[in-house]
Amino acid sequence: MAFSDLTSRTVRLYGNWIKDADPRVEDWLLMSSPLPQTIILGLYVYFVTSLGPKLMENRKPFELKKAMITYNFFIVLFSVYMCYEFVMSGWGTGYSFRCEIVDYSRSPTALRMARTCWLYYFSKFIELLDTIFFVLRKKNSQVTFLHVFHHTIMPWTWWFGVKFAAGGLGTFHAFLNTAVHVVMYFYYGLCALGPAYQKYLWWKKYLTSLQLVQFVIVTVHIGQFFFMEDCKYQFPVFLYIIVSYGCIFLLLFLHFWYRAYTKGQRLPKTVKNGICKNKDH
Repeated sequence: MAFSDLTSRTVRLYGNWIKDADPRVEDWLLMSSPLPQTIILGLYVYFVTSLGPKLMENRKPFELKKAMITYNFFIVLFSVYMCYEFVMSGWGTGYSFRCEIVDYSRSPTALRMARTCWLYYFSKFIELLDTIFFVLRKKNSQVTFLHVFHHTIMPWTWWFGVKFAAGGLGTFHAFLNTAVHVVMYFYYGLCALGPAYQKYLWWKKYLTSLQLVQFVIVTVHIGQFFFMEDCKYQFPVFLYIIVSYGCIFLLLFLHFWYRAYTKGQRLPKTVKNGICKNKDH
């Protein structure tokens, strides 16, 4: 009886909560319920942490060089497109960098921003291939808790962002992240091309700097909201999540920077097949 009451209460709470969702995205792929993405991400975690390593245990690692070259440069082009769409749907056409509420209208610009947010959300599922490639190449040491956590929590939380707030202040970090990913995945694409391209990879240290700058900008940008009394952004909870995420990864990358460059523990740039060994996000 108690379980039945708990279930009924949960259903009622979900019904009351989902009433505030954006009706524009209701029929979009994966947006009707958080359950499909939760199942996908659960299967991803199971594969990369358990099933995949077991299946590969007595097998030779896959080379996947051509697949990784194609994948990395596809992400570059996709990120360029998303960055452009974020610019044209708001961040370069009138959005305020201080306070920008979500536009829930069906105007062409508002719908364009909503679609761009969904594309960014969906891109996080494509990026799950980062980890799957690690597993298939038997680079299990790179399948760390933080790597898997990052690749899982980003799409899962962004579902709620698209469902309730596809636009406005909370999209700035996605816009910035697409720009950074253009540079990051271009670097990874060059790595995948092999040793002949090593002379073009001298800027690895600056790539890490770029990522650090990204987290600083995101944290400062969102942080200003908490000092504004007149900003009517509709879902402040998302801003708390973003600023927390920015702070956490800023600290993690500062630790990486210190370990890799300050203490003199230079990280290997490539492994034998010419693929970059360290893939940071």
